[in-house]
Amino acid sequence: MALKVKLIAHTPNPEEIVAQAAKLCYSPVGVDGIMEKLTPEKIESFVDHLATIGHESPLEHVNFTFAIEGISRVTTHQLVRHRLASYSQQSQRYVKLEQFEYIIPPSIANHPVAKEIFIEAMEKDQEAYDKIVTTLLYNKLAGVEHISKLAECTKELRDENPDMSVISNEMILERLYAKFPKIYSALEKECIEDARYVFPNACETKIVVTMNARSLLHFFNVRCCNRAQWEIRTMADEMLKECKKVAPTLFKKAGPDCTFGKCGEGSMSCGNPRKLEEFESKMYEWCPDCDAENEFPLEFKPHKCKVCGKILLPCSICYEDGTDCSKCEFEKGDE
Repeated sequence: MALKVKLIAHTPNPEEIVAQAAKLCYSPVGVDGIMEKLTPEKIESFVDHLATIGHESPLEHVNFTFAIEGISRVTTHQLVRHRLASYSQQSQRYVKLEQFEYIIPPSIANHPVAKEIFIEAMEKDQEAYDKIVTTLLYNKLAGVEHISKLAECTKELRDENPDMSVISNEMILERLYAKFPKIYSALEKECIEDARYVFPNACETKIVVTMNARSLLHFFNVRCCNRAQWEIRTMADEMLKECKKVAPTLFKKAGPDCTFGKCGEGSMSCGNPRKLEEFESKMYEWCPDCDAENEFPLEFKPHKCKVCGKILLPCSICYEDGTDCSKCEFEKGDE
């Protein structure tokens, strides 16, 4: 399954909120005056000033929420070590995995023999999971509390299939589910709670993550580094690209130390600084006045046409997200 990272929510006007908080710290204004004279240029100036002096607490006022899928539990085990965040992960306790997805590391995917061994191991894990669930479930149904229902279903199946010498456990369980779905489901949840222990770290998972901007800057600093594990680094890169769409100034210097200066890894440095372009996506906007196609950083804000200077809205982002033009904040501003 392919990695998918989507920014599903964020604090409205995040850079304005940060600038307001910063202005309150450094100006003799009250709460009614923190929005006055906050032009886009002033907002950028405040945000840049915070980065220059290392004053990061105003960044904690804005949050970003991501929905992520196509990652392994190897990665989510690393992700949740970032404690100043909120996480909601798909449960293996309540969600029965009829056929679990898994992540194959590139080094294994590119080696035919290793890949064959890996896939065989995944298939055996699924087979073991299914057998454990069935075995535990049948054992629970054979207990004193439910033995009468088990006997009832077994008798029905024998009466319906007089020529069948053996009635399989699978047939009995199917009949039990048909007749007593609530009891069956409750007992099955107890079984999958323990059967899940057989699943590997490669098991694909889905998670919703919320972090404030300060936590995200730290996250990007350590996880976009070449020395970070490949999967969480790939995920962090995509998260950073999403952030830059809606708060380009706030995150313009986000990433590992080596991208903007000296590597912070010391003697453990990889010696291969990452380039800023690796964290930036591009968008292309057509100018109706001069018929020029413009390439801009993928940011949710207007840009000037590089040929004639016309203000162009970030329509390509809305087109990709399926946002109706009537809901565009920039269109509303023109009315």
